[in-house]
Amino acid sequence: MKVCTTVPVPELATAGELFADLETAGFDGAFTYETKHDPFLPLALAADRTSTMELGTAIAIAFARTPMLLATIARDLQDVSRGRFTLGLGTQIRPHIERRYSMPWSRPAARLREMVLAIGAIWDAWDGLGPLDFRGEFYTHTLMPPAFDPGPARFGRPTVMLGAVGPHMTRVAAEVGDAILIHPFATRESLEQLALPGIAEGLAASGRDRSSLEVAVVTMIATGDSGAELDEAIATVRGQLAFYGSTPAYARILECNGWEGLHPRLNALSKEGRWADMADLITDEMVESIAIVGRRDEIAGLIRHKVDGIADTVSLECTRRPDPGHFADICLALHADV
Repeated sequence: MKVCTTVPVPELATAGELFADLETAGFDGAFTYETKHDPFLPLALAADRTSTMELGTAIAIAFARTPMLLATIARDLQDVSRGRFTLGLGTQIRPHIERRYSMPWSRPAARLREMVLAIGAIWDAWDGLGPLDFRGEFYTHTLMPPAFDPGPARFGRPTVMLGAVGPHMTRVAAEVGDAILIHPFATRESLEQLALPGIAEGLAASGRDRSSLEVAVVTMIATGDSGAELDEAIATVRGQLAFYGSTPAYARILECNGWEGLHPRLNALSKEGRWADMADLITDEMVESIAIVGRRDEIAGLIRHKVDGIADTVSLECTRRPDPGHFADICLALHADV
């Protein structure tokens, strides 16, 4: 099992050092995400300071960009990292795409599927497999003058990883992606009952078998070196779960575990801005079913219990703490427990 992590990059100037430390700590891969900063720029610096670790986005917002732009960025980062880049894409939600990015939104699963196919068609053209002639419902790419063609890829194509929430996106990710990234708001039951069937359907649609798809599961972790630290971590996770649970996209996860009445209550409280009251609705059972909770020496075993037989890769959620050593012991324990 590969062990990766997704971390914030507080300062672009120190991104290279941060990722070098993550490689030294033993991680197989490290990823940026898109909130306050561009997710691609830190990886250019990281590529120069690392040599073996996979670098990628988890995730970059697909619909904020065009297939041509993403194909170009991914190709450049694949070259500078010498074949270690993963283009991780996700859809975000309609208000952000339309009101924050001023970009079109419609049928997100179908649009993301076509975007991946368009990126592949652009890479085909650069690799000399034929002229660029992609004509889809959402995207059209038919012009590639020699001055804009970088030529065949020296280090192969980047891995395309798609973030998946819900059955439609899971099927699309398994059909056209090289990898699927499953959101941390998941239980063992939801992975088995919702994610795995969608993956099987997507693979069947593409005529591929399970070995052709990397399944990565993100894990939210609550741990600490003392009781007080563990309590603080659990409180943080409880707040995260309340936020996710208020969002319609995650309602099916709650239903899968018999918590179907919770989403409407959380959603109503979120519209009133009652965040503390929302967290109070998240029970200990929910925290322990969705997140990985325990002493530091227990975490590796608990992660394996949740994802064994499902995940090829586990990503340790560290988006609120950029300290490379924070989960280094857990990373080493997961590598040792093979």
